[in-house]
Amino acid sequence: MIIQVENNKEKEMISRTILEALPDWFGLPEAREEYIVNSVNQQFFAAVKEEKPIGFLCLKQTGKDTVEVAVMGVLKEFHRHGIGRKLFMKAREKAIKDGFSFIQVKTVQMGQYDNTNKFYISLGFKEFEIFPTLWDEWNPCQVYVMALL
Repeated sequence: MIIQVENNKEKEMISRTILEALPDWFGLPEAREEYIVNSVNQQFFAAVKEEKPIGFLCLKQTGKDTVEVAVMGVLKEFHRHGIGRKLFMKAREKAIKDGFSFIQVKTVQMGQYDNTNKFYISLGFKEFEIFPTLWDEWNPCQVYVMALL
C-alpha cells in the first residue's frame, strides 16, 4: 500500500530506516543525513507492508512548474517487486493534481548505477543533461525529465 505521510517525525523515521538499510546507494553519512533532514519538508510517500515501511519517495518543488524526485529508497529485499514503480506513480499522480508540468530526477550517469538509470528510463523519463562535476568528478550527474501534461 502506498500512503502519503504528513507527520514530520514519521517522515524522519521512515527515511532514516530505509536509507540506513541501503549502504550501497546511501553510504556517505553526511549525504544520507541531508536526505533525511530534507525529507521532512517535502511531499512524502511511503510503501507499507504489514504496517512496516518498505520504501519511500520524496518530491521537492524545484521551480514554478517542476518537481523533482529528491530521494527514493526501497529495501533491497523488495527490489524488483514493483514497489518503486508504485511509489513513483502515486507521486506523479499528486504532481499532476498539484498542477506541475514536469518532473525531474538526478542520478549518477550510466556506468555506475545502471539499474537505477534503467529504472527511471522504464518509467518514461528522458535523458536531459549530464553535469560532469555537479557532485564530484567520480559521480557525473545525469538529469532525467518527464512531461506531466
